[in-house]
Amino acid sequence: MILTSHPLQELLNENDVARILKVSVATIRRRRLLRQAPHPVKIGASVRYTPESIARLLAESQTGGEKQVQGGLANSSVDQRR
Repeated sequence: MILTSHPLQELLNENDVARILKVSVATIRRRRLLRQAPHPVKIGASVRYTPESIARLLAESQTGGEKQVQGGLANSSVDQRR
C-alpha cells in the first residue's frame, strides 16, 4: 500500500510561518491585513499558508548582490540621482 500525503496536511498555520520566516506572528497577521505576501488560504475561520507560497516569498525577497538586467549587470544599491 502506497501512502500519499493529503494536500491539507501540508498547510502551515501562522505560528509555523512566523517560525520559518523568523518574524513574529503579529508581522504575519499585519502582512495578511495589508494583503502582502505570503497570501493565505482561508478555510472557514482558519488561516493557513501553502509551503509553495512561503518558498515563492523567499525567492522573491532575496536581497544583496547584484541584479541581472538585460545586457549586463546593474547594482541595485547604487544611488543613481547624483
